[in-house]
Amino acid sequence: MLQVSYIRDNREQVLERLAVKNFKQTELVDEIIQLDDKRRQTQTSMDNVSAEANSAAKQIGDLMRAGKKDEAETIKAKTGAWKEDIKKLSEQLAFIEEELYQKQVLLPNLPHSSVPKGLTPEENEVVLENGSKPTLPADALPHWELAAKYNLIDFELGVKITGAGFPVYKNKGAKLQRALINFFIDEAEKAGYSEVSVPLMVNEASGFGTGQLPDKEGQMYHVGVDNLYLIPTAEVPITNLYRDVILKGEDLPVKNCGHTPCFRREAGSYGAHVRGLNRLHQFDKVEIVQVVQPDRSYEVLEQMSAHVQGLLQKLGLPYRVLRLCGGDMGFASALTYDMETWSAAQQRWLEVSSVSNFETFQSNRLKLRFRNTEGKTQLAHTLNGSALALPRIVATLLENNQTEKGIRIPEVLVPYTKFEWID
Repeated sequence: MLQVSYIRDNREQVLERLAVKNFKQTELVDEIIQLDDKRRQTQTSMDNVSAEANSAAKQIGDLMRAGKKDEAETIKAKTGAWKEDIKKLSEQLAFIEEELYQKQVLLPNLPHSSVPKGLTPEENEVVLENGSKPTLPADALPHWELAAKYNLIDFELGVKITGAGFPVYKNKGAKLQRALINFFIDEAEKAGYSEVSVPLMVNEASGFGTGQLPDKEGQMYHVGVDNLYLIPTAEVPITNLYRDVILKGEDLPVKNCGHTPCFRREAGSYGAHVRGLNRLHQFDKVEIVQVVQPDRSYEVLEQMSAHVQGLLQKLGLPYRVLRLCGGDMGFASALTYDMETWSAAQQRWLEVSSVSNFETFQSNRLKLRFRNTEGKTQLAHTLNGSALALPRIVATLLENNQTEKGIRIPEVLVPYTKFEWID
């Protein structure tokens, strides 16, 4: 959530950056400023009446002690009117503040100055490519056929139990899932992240704190009776560990990692590009989250991006890094890098990670602060990244490593899988 003071002091810059994000409701900016003017005026009026009432109370006391009862009673007669004025102004102020808040939460985060303009994923900026795309034989199979051939994943059984997008992993397919999770967690811990195990459902306050609500209700599974939401990513519960917390400056950066299943409705997702593991309603992911000093957040973003790239390099997967354009960014993000791996059988890039800096957008909603060297509290910066999401990693591992002998397991995973081949 953008701070009202920042919107007031930087109106033109706010409008300019919102245009990069292709945000259309720009009238909200002036409405917020006007409501803040009204809030300030109402607060000033209430303060003035309260000061007058307090002064009168002191006067009444002085007059009574001086034996001037009649004069004291005359002033006392006015106190009822002041109390009524204060009550009305307090009610007006609460109404204005709520209206201001409701408009404030509709504004997305401002994109960083490096974010390119654009409307679609095709306009994202390719930052780098790494690795060579494997050349497969003409009869190479896509991962969903490999999964059936080697009895790794049963998509139809998942449909029977729940519905489309909820696969059942079997045999070496299930072991590969577990191996990847353990490998990613171990690598995160080597990089200084502390593992946490968090709930898979969150309340509205948590969803609001990280920016999923009120922006993404349609993409989240809602448990109506209890008014809880299944998490779309571990980012939500992990970051909310620090809601309403004031950290010590020397405790930053805070670094957490965690594995969870993730649940996304993905309404309207159909077609060939969502076959198999390409798009699921439930999938596993290891998330990394940092809370940092504001002046270090973009340095940390590059470090987190490098960590994710290191995982892809160790798995031997060709990948590229994209800087998302304004129109393809998330509501809460200031800058996002997407990592995509090359699917050799499908001949297309598959997104496997997003790494984002939210600056103070989430921390303002979360009231997540730290004490600086002067002892004053200020908002921290929050960042997170997928390190990594499993489905498309599994898809590209299966496709890119298929041979006549079977599917070769990357060397770094063998200590976790306890096998070198799927055959």
